[in-house]
Amino acid sequence: MKDLQKRVIFGGIALALFVPIMWFGGVFSQLVVGFLAVIAVTELLKMRQIAPTSVEGVLSMFGALLLTLPLEQYLPFLPTGGNYAAFSIVVLVILGATVIQFGDYTFDDAVYPIASSVYVGMGFHALLLAQMSSREVLFFALLLVWVTDSGAYLLGRQFGRRPLAPRVSPNKTIEGFLGGLLSAVIFAAVYLMIFPQVKAGYHYVAMLLLVAVFSAFAQFGDLVESALKRHYGVKDSGRVIPGHGGILDRFDSLIFVFPIMHFFGLF
Repeated sequence: MKDLQKRVIFGGIALALFVPIMWFGGVFSQLVVGFLAVIAVTELLKMRQIAPTSVEGVLSMFGALLLTLPLEQYLPFLPTGGNYAAFSIVVLVILGATVIQFGDYTFDDAVYPIASSVYVGMGFHALLLAQMSSREVLFFALLLVWVTDSGAYLLGRQFGRRPLAPRVSPNKTIEGFLGGLLSAVIFAAVYLMIFPQVKAGYHYVAMLLLVAVFSAFAQFGDLVESALKRHYGVKDSGRVIPGHGGILDRFDSLIFVFPIMHFFGLF
């Protein structure tokens, strides 16, 4: 009970801080999201026992920051897609270390910090794109993920019998997965009637089908992080939020959902 109370209390505090920051937007919120991305990369680095203060660690964190922030707003001389142009320089520097430290630092070693930057940076960048689009779209995505997570947990706990991915996350069930999808679709059915502009030109029914896809991606994102943690033998990605683990533990679903929503043109 104490663990549950701690989880609820600190989760409420985190939401009370995060929601207003995202609501008001602006440069400060972008810097906060960039800071969260940097922390998330440090968590990935530590899983593989790479020191964040190492050269590759610093470059990986810097790369995630470059991918996350809308650099064109700050550096107007950059070309379209300036984030990726800037990030490519970081990639080249990390790969260059395979020559400088020939034999001791291989291509396999270089790929992990690069992939960590991409994994985190693309998700948080899409989060900022949603925020810059509209509050209705941003909170539609955020609430969709939170409703999916809650529905999967509650219905899975009540009705879960068949394991979904036992080698990755033994407690997740097919019933919980379907419960998450159903919860997301019900939520979206109501939300889209209140804020029809979020449909971005899609027919109402087509949008609900897309919501099921988004909800599936949210749950898949959670499984991907579970697979990472299991591979590296860690329980939580970090200890930023007591009772909730690290930044990746809280944003793993969002990292997958926002890019796919952007792909379908919702923002």
